[in-house]
Amino acid sequence: ALSIIAEQLEQQAPLILAENAKDIELAKQNGLSDALIDRLLLTQERLQGIANDVRHVISLADPVGKIIDGGTLDSGLKIERVRTPLSVIGTIYEARPNVTIDVASLCLKTGNAVILRGGKETQFSNKILIEVVQNALEQAGLPKFAVQAITDPNRELVMQLLKLDRYVDMIIPRGGAGLHELCKQHSTIPVIVGGVGVCHTFVEESADQNKAVFVIDNAKTQRPSTCNTLETLLVQHSIAEEFLPKLVSHLSAKNVKYHAKSTALNILKQAGANVCEVTEKE
Repeated sequence: ALSIIAEQLEQQAPLILAENAKDIELAKQNGLSDALIDRLLLTQERLQGIANDVRHVISLADPVGKIIDGGTLDSGLKIERVRTPLSVIGTIYEARPNVTIDVASLCLKTGNAVILRGGKETQFSNKILIEVVQNALEQAGLPKFAVQAITDPNRELVMQLLKLDRYVDMIIPRGGAGLHELCKQHSTIPVIVGGVGVCHTFVEESADQNKAVFVIDNAKTQRPSTCNTLETLLVQHSIAEEFLPKLVSHLSAKNVKYHAKSTALNILKQAGANVCEVTEKE
């Protein structure tokens, strides 16, 4: 099924991109920020990347049935912990159409059914992506409704999903702290939450400074709108005067604005960086 999903993403690209364009147009009309619109946007290149990610999931080892640990008791009783599917997972996420395919493919790989609820900003994109997945499941002889989506933007449907403990075994919110808190407060289903960003990189004195510059460039500028973009850079004091000017020079064409205090602020100013003093709120 996963290989068919990857193929269909490629073959149905014109239709998927046309539906995504509707979401982008509505986002612009509603005054969404450039960063949010970038999260929403699908391109031929990004869609190919999503298809390739599905193929990567195929290459992963099958976790179902894997023995984690175990042993034999003195009585001769053998006890093992074995990986099994959770069953039905509910995933609530924000305006990221790629997450629709990411989560669907991972759930299928692990033997789980999934109910997806994306942000209202991705309504058209999610509808067509779910159609692609469900058609692929049918072609593979699997139940098409093993992957479902709530595409109605009515927020009340999210609250109802969080109470379906008779049918849903786990809720996984993927988004900011507000979404995580909403799920924890209102769900009668176990909730697994992840990180909310604020990604750090530390450059210490033994680091290869040229490599560090390229790592920081990639982490910060490749796609600034994502939640795993570098936000905090820590540099060991002993190399700050040497390293920070290198970084400023390398990123000079990337329109990066720095926020710093004390020693780092002075070094960045002397290096000609676009820098302001960091505030307590930041």
